[in-house]
Amino acid sequence: MNTHPFATLSPDRLLDLVEALGLQPDGRLLALNSYENRVYQVGIEDSDPLILKVYRPSRWSTAALEEEHGFALELAERDIPVVPPLIINGNTLHEHAGFHYALYPRRGGHAPELDDPDTREWLGRMLGRIHALGAVEPFAHRLSLDPQRMGRESRDHILAQGLMPAHLLPAYQSLTDDLLIDIDAAFARAQGYAVIRLHGDCHPGNILWTDQGPHFVDLDDCINGPALQDLWMLLSGERAERAMQLSDVLAGYEDFHPFDLRELHLLEALRTLRLMSHAAWLARRWDDPAFPPAFPWFASGRFWEDHILALREQAAAMQEPPLSV
Repeated sequence: MNTHPFATLSPDRLLDLVEALGLQPDGRLLALNSYENRVYQVGIEDSDPLILKVYRPSRWSTAALEEEHGFALELAERDIPVVPPLIINGNTLHEHAGFHYALYPRRGGHAPELDDPDTREWLGRMLGRIHALGAVEPFAHRLSLDPQRMGRESRDHILAQGLMPAHLLPAYQSLTDDLLIDIDAAFARAQGYAVIRLHGDCHPGNILWTDQGPHFVDLDDCINGPALQDLWMLLSGERAERAMQLSDVLAGYEDFHPFDLRELHLLEALRTLRLMSHAAWLARRWDDPAFPPAFPWFASGRFWEDHILALREQAAAMQEPPLSV
């Protein structure tokens, strides 16, 4: 018997969530690509479809969810291109049948062309505007980027979970012991950077591009942290390529918000923390029935071999000097 909380999200239950807000769904439901939460396109009678986002129970407090929505609304009020939740009956966050949820307008677009310098500079300008507002005050109820939580706790969870083949455990533990020391050293070198409100998960899949430029979606992971957390995922390729890409991004970014060059010490540490925390996220969610079919490779020995190899590459990258711009 499936006892996961999302198991009760039948089509009828999903339509009930929409009807509880006084809207009339037409019965059309399309599941969208989301695993942490559940997201659907919902047809509405005599109107455009809406996006229904049902939050994973117990992940965020009500105050933290409201803070995410408030940040999105603040950005939208300043014509910064994000997709905020709709205000319905005076609220953006709703609760029904044991679930918190929100409705969003449907927005199309495609991934940004990150090999174009003009696109990179445009994205930099938008992120500079987001961070200028984010720097006004920190979140009170959301997490802060924490290398202990993302690194050490992720590593310890993987070691305890039992999904990694036993013969790989000694290599993984030794490697991550060294990486955690290097990550702490990187944060020590960058000491003094400003902690601001961030998008938090600003990978290209969360940026939709149209003829009018970019708009940012999915603030579900918005946190307090260093500005670089929202920039480094726009970079790829060899070291020289990444330096050029970062220069383009900062050319636009610094039109609206200063960038502290000390944060460049964090770049490879942040990449390493994302690798470690992503693996731990999959391990923590493995009891969710949506995860094994979506990530069948995760429980294989090949995945863990590749993961250790990626972490070894990060260990080497963290010994290099920071990018220069």
